[in-house]
Amino acid sequence: MPRIQEIMCRSVDGVNTVRKILEVKNVVVKFNLRGKILTPVRGASLELYEGETLAIVGESGSGKSVFTKSFIGMLDKNGWIDSGEVIYENIDIGQYKAEKDWLKIRGKKIGMIFQDPMTALNPLKTIGEQIREVITLHTGVDYNNAKLEAINMLKKVGINDAEIRYKQYPHEFSGGMRQRVVIAIAIACKPEILICDEPTTALDVTIQAKILKLLKQLQKEMGMSIIFITHDLGVVANVADRVAVMYAGEVIEYGLVNEIFKDPRHPYTWALLSSLPQLGIKGEELYSIKGTPPNLYNEIVGDAFAPRNLNALKIDYIEAPPFYKVSETHYAKTWLLNENAPKIKAPEIIERLRAKQGARLNHGK
Repeated sequence: MPRIQEIMCRSVDGVNTVRKILEVKNVVVKFNLRGKILTPVRGASLELYEGETLAIVGESGSGKSVFTKSFIGMLDKNGWIDSGEVIYENIDIGQYKAEKDWLKIRGKKIGMIFQDPMTALNPLKTIGEQIREVITLHTGVDYNNAKLEAINMLKKVGINDAEIRYKQYPHEFSGGMRQRVVIAIAIACKPEILICDEPTTALDVTIQAKILKLLKQLQKEMGMSIIFITHDLGVVANVADRVAVMYAGEVIEYGLVNEIFKDPRHPYTWALLSSLPQLGIKGEELYSIKGTPPNLYNEIVGDAFAPRNLNALKIDYIEAPPFYKVSETHYAKTWLLNENAPKIKAPEIIERLRAKQGARLNHGK
């Protein structure tokens, strides 16, 4: 049985071989914008286990980045965790208010890679100094030893002539190399958890593949758990053990990666997967999700996806659905899983995806 399934089946067979290192419960994040309250995260929850990669997927504006920034105290000054818990090392770090408390976690225990490597780096400082100062800040190592460690980090992320590159500035690096530097900064203090916020979005396909391979390699070497934020489901299929699907600030479905791709249950997950270009048929228009996400300044009644869902039930407009258990490792927040709901089949395009996944898995055997 695959490692990740052993993790998720622990409650069934009594085995608890892998440690839960992060538990986020019903987190609500709010922002005060020009006197109005915006709620981009509305009761989202997740669990992260040792050594796994958890992908968080959803459209732009679904709350993915804001949700994970709340784990490391990086919300803007006008934002706050209104309720819920972020449990790390048996402490609710979501209650932290002071920067000195967050500095014990951010960078040192939980690192983050941002999506735009150019804006993530200071153009006025050399590459090496930007890595070195992170090591000095979080470990207290003296300048010379921190410099040596920074050079080692440049080598670890695959940058040749690290001693020379240490003295160069961001504009002297290509996009792929800048992303490697951002990764070096994020892992410089050997964090237990690495949050990757769409780290390959600005890169071409060839460089993207190299960066994903590097992240897998570093995860194996350093024993990190990774939270991978993306809207690219092709990337998810290649990197994730488990997947959490977010919509309008909520996690609406989660499960093992093969469950999400082969047996999705929420209509929004159907819509996301139906948008995969590789599932298109020559001569037919590519699928796109109709409508727009809800206004998060307003209170949402019922299922947030209902206005865009062609299979919406009357109750979807009245009451938010609970999470229904599909399997020991798979849950979805949709009334379609209620025993009294009409039996609605997944779209035909999802059946094609299942067939493709099945063929790929059988070929792999």
